[in-house]
Amino acid sequence: MRLLVVFAAPHRPMFLAGTVQALAAMVFWSLELGGRYLGLWPVPAWPLLLVFPPSVLHALLLSCGVFPFFMFGFILTAGPRWQGAGELSQRDFVPAFALLACGWLLVWVALLLPQLLVAGLILALSGWAAVALLLTRLALHRTTDREHIGFVALAGWLSVAAMGAFAVFAGGALPWARLGIALAVWGFLLPVFLAVAHRMLPFFTSSAVRAYVVHRPQWALRSLIGLSFAHGGLAFLELAEWLWLADLPAALVAVRLAMLWWSRAALANRMLSVLHVAFAWLGVAFALFALQSMFWKAVPGFLGQAPLHALTLGFFASMLIGMASRVTMGHSGRPVAADDAMWRAFCMMQAAAAVRVISELPALPGAHALMWLSSLLWLGAFGLWAWRFAPAFWRPRADGKPG
Repeated sequence: MRLLVVFAAPHRPMFLAGTVQALAAMVFWSLELGGRYLGLWPVPAWPLLLVFPPSVLHALLLSCGVFPFFMFGFILTAGPRWQGAGELSQRDFVPAFALLACGWLLVWVALLLPQLLVAGLILALSGWAAVALLLTRLALHRTTDREHIGFVALAGWLSVAAMGAFAVFAGGALPWARLGIALAVWGFLLPVFLAVAHRMLPFFTSSAVRAYVVHRPQWALRSLIGLSFAHGGLAFLELAEWLWLADLPAALVAVRLAMLWWSRAALANRMLSVLHVAFAWLGVAFALFALQSMFWKAVPGFLGQAPLHALTLGFFASMLIGMASRVTMGHSGRPVAADDAMWRAFCMMQAAAAVRVISELPALPGAHALMWLSSLLWLGAFGLWAWRFAPAFWRPRADGKPG
């Protein structure tokens, strides 16, 4: 019975797997940071890390193994409603989920048996391709607004290419790892988060704030996605000194959108404030990227990974908590409101992002300790979120409705 409930709607198994992945990935990274850089315990001798750099594995697990489960769960549940299509059946999404879950299980086993890594990545890639086909089918559905789901479908195919690049890199060619990271972050994650935020953030605000005017300038969405692709291309080509050409205008557009969507009344609603604060991180991240690029020749990389973590922890992870919480509550038959557990999880994620960004400041002592602290804050935030929301994935809806 519980198994049938888990597969009653696409977000249930996807969110559950994403929660497990998030906790496992950050436990792994916290152990690595504490042992490898702080000497708190002996570093586990994972055979895979002899041929696959820990930093690349961290990027792979987070960008391709955590966020996509939540994205796929959200889009496969909300996407059909966007397009006025019928709900997806289990035969639409269960095979894709099975391929993804089995693929990532093999990737984890590959820590001990590295020869299984490529097979695991190819299985996960097949799952991504199955999801991309579903997204394409939704994007082709007759409706008045195809642009948001169209961008998501395009990003889905770029994510398939990212997994392919990582699979090739498993054979030892470093440029393929750079390509995989560029495609995953700038071709998939950021465009999907942008499309979802552009469509849903003003809508959610208007549903709770009286007399709120919905603004969805299409030029802003198109500009940000185009600039995201441009950043990814420049990053792959290692043209860091020219990234500001994409990042500076992107920062201006992101700040403009944040101001356009802002509402003081939204701050009184925790659920809305989570989404608005999360989106504000996007302008910060692009501004940091632009600043680092403009000073690249004088002080190469003086901000380290601060801009990237402002994006991934500040924007991605924070927005994920807000959107995933909203979907989980709304589709479990409970009131959509940020309770204390969800709010504390979000605040801990803000602390994790801030500490991780600060840890990259030039000449800052104890940087590795701050990185480790950030990983513990992430783990605490997601652990609290999982404790509060994960049971909803295997329990029937409180209102007795299907889904």
